[in-house]
Amino acid sequence: MKNHQPAPTDWNSPLVDESEIFGSLGDRRGTVLFLGRYTANEVSAALAKMGFYKEARKRGLWPIVLELDSSAYPPLQRFQIFHRENRPDRLIVDLKIREGVFDPKGKTLAPAPLRPFSTLVFEWLTLQNPEASFSGRHGSLPGQLYPGLGMSKRIMDIFIYLGRTAGKEGLQAFPAYYHNAILFSRYFKFANPAKEAEVQTIRRTFSHVPIRQMAWIVHRNCLKRLDGSPYEWKAEEQIFPLVRDVREHFESRAYRDRVRENMNRTRFAVDWEEFERKSQED
Repeated sequence: MKNHQPAPTDWNSPLVDESEIFGSLGDRRGTVLFLGRYTANEVSAALAKMGFYKEARKRGLWPIVLELDSSAYPPLQRFQIFHRENRPDRLIVDLKIREGVFDPKGKTLAPAPLRPFSTLVFEWLTLQNPEASFSGRHGSLPGQLYPGLGMSKRIMDIFIYLGRTAGKEGLQAFPAYYHNAILFSRYFKFANPAKEAEVQTIRRTFSHVPIRQMAWIVHRNCLKRLDGSPYEWKAEEQIFPLVRDVREHFESRAYRDRVRENMNRTRFAVDWEEFERKSQED
């Protein structure tokens, strides 16, 4: 395999002006607060300022219903947005989020030191349009019940701002599927450079294969390692840094070299015959 220098992550991708999100909101507080700071009304106002409601109307997803549940323990909040009424088949956004700390102790990381740092942890995120349907050309991804919402950039802008206003040093995600990791790779890096190398190797080796098809290849265990064993997707911590020293860790030569070293010794092949067979069985 050629020596590939891992592509830099756009940590500084243009974000919405912070003053345009919560700047003009009042000091209302209720018994149930999102991240312990914002009432449901304030969250609603933020979504309006970010253009979420405007985009929802364009997609025929209006009116909407907001639900905030903070009853889970340990402190885990679930924020949901529905179209018209609170029903599973009307779900637009489903977010499970908590505050946490990423501790690198005992994890396989690059040689450069990385201290523990505070994070907003995204345990689960669904963005979907329950009023849309899949077409033959644009079929479903693993785990999808409805087509995507097409608003991930707007949602990401809000997450980054929430992390900053909450005083966190990073965002932390656990991509449940291979395609989740790909979709967020513009922002996030895996804490484990070997995992980062895995994802980058698959993407570059099979750049000619559509992401949707590759997602199903991985999901159906039709991607094979050199020894013939199936590659199984396992979620690991994916990080978006919000402070300089954490960002510098993922931009460091040590981290990038470790990713490159793993890419140079990682090989995959698709068992197309098995994939076709499993595709017909499903």
